[in-house]
Amino acid sequence: MSLPVVIVGGLHADARRTAVARLLADVPGSVVLHHDLETAPAGTVVRTVRDATGLLAAGEAPLVNDCACCALREDLVPELRRLAQDGRTRLAVVELWDSVEPKAMAEVVTAGGLTLTGVITAVDPALVLPYLGNGDDLAERGLAAAATDQRTVADTFARQLEYATVLAVADSPEADDEDRELLSQLHPTARQVPIADSRPRDGADGPSVAGRADGVNAADGAAGGRPLAALARAALAGFDVEAAAAAQHPACALLPAEADAHGVATFVWRRHRPFHPGRLYAALEDVTCAAARSRGRFWLADRPDTLLHWDAAGGALCVESAGPWLAALPDAAWDMIPPVRRAAAALDWHPEHGDRCQHLVFTSPGLDRDGLARLLESCLLTDAEYAAGRDAWKRLPPAFDTLLEV
Repeated sequence: MSLPVVIVGGLHADARRTAVARLLADVPGSVVLHHDLETAPAGTVVRTVRDATGLLAAGEAPLVNDCACCALREDLVPELRRLAQDGRTRLAVVELWDSVEPKAMAEVVTAGGLTLTGVITAVDPALVLPYLGNGDDLAERGLAAAATDQRTVADTFARQLEYATVLAVADSPEADDEDRELLSQLHPTARQVPIADSRPRDGADGPSVAGRADGVNAADGAAGGRPLAALARAALAGFDVEAAAAAQHPACALLPAEADAHGVATFVWRRHRPFHPGRLYAALEDVTCAAARSRGRFWLADRPDTLLHWDAAGGALCVESAGPWLAALPDAAWDMIPPVRRAAAALDWHPEHGDRCQHLVFTSPGLDRDGLARLLESCLLTDAEYAAGRDAWKRLPPAFDTLLEV
């Protein structure tokens, strides 16, 4: 399908709606498709289609397996195809409901044969720290997408923020330099576009809306030869779903680098010695609460072949197995490993341990780097424990079985 599709999401609803309105105003012939999951308890999801002038159509989609997000997935692609076939729509803006995460929807759109040109998360910088620190369950806030939804506000917001390649930043009088710096350090590779300043500029250039005879050109604009605004150009710049997934995968995640400005710091901690499972488990609360956001990959001495994913926000930690380290695989299996994963492993390669490593990144205002470093170092194997070798490591009492549901 040649219809360009851009996804706009985020828990900051006012910022999201402002970004969507900006796109509708700046791209002639654009429409926004929105599924309201608030009606899910009644058994349906309400779908609306509107343009800059107002509501064009409304309908309902029944729940699928009592899951509102499942209903969204089932209904989204057919509706986008209908818009593509009517010949009048020049850009489809998919406005996600508050807690819907863009990764799943981006993959649904792409798998449906549609042209995804952008994924945008709208952000109010003054709300970044409060949302990252909010450990409430989504269900407590009326934001759960299903009865079984156990996500928190903090971890949902973090994933929305870090997946998007473009951040539409609201003009927030309450935001200060610390708030803006925190946003930048959490996702340093994202393109930030101020919504209020997203106006056309003479001489602007950018991609065209592909495959439409009446398509909007991001450089030349449409009505009156007016160039498209910055947010519209960003929405049409293109989006690589496979690259976005790789950037989030714990084995090859594109994690932030060291930084320190305006009272906000990012601390990168890398080691090739394994953690003692018991000591790390005992320190989990202190490590998790040391920063507003932390993520990365790590390994435990008693599980030397398992790559473990560290994902913490809002004072809550999620630890998951992400499969084997490449060093634990037979050589014949490497041909089936994506090149980006092999490249990431090569950067961390150790002559004895291969790609096994500790690579954890902590971002927060007022971060105590030295104290955090000492705490993490104390959780590693001691020299004597390390010298005992892998057979001895595997006999250490397991401490993470509950977290890993073993």
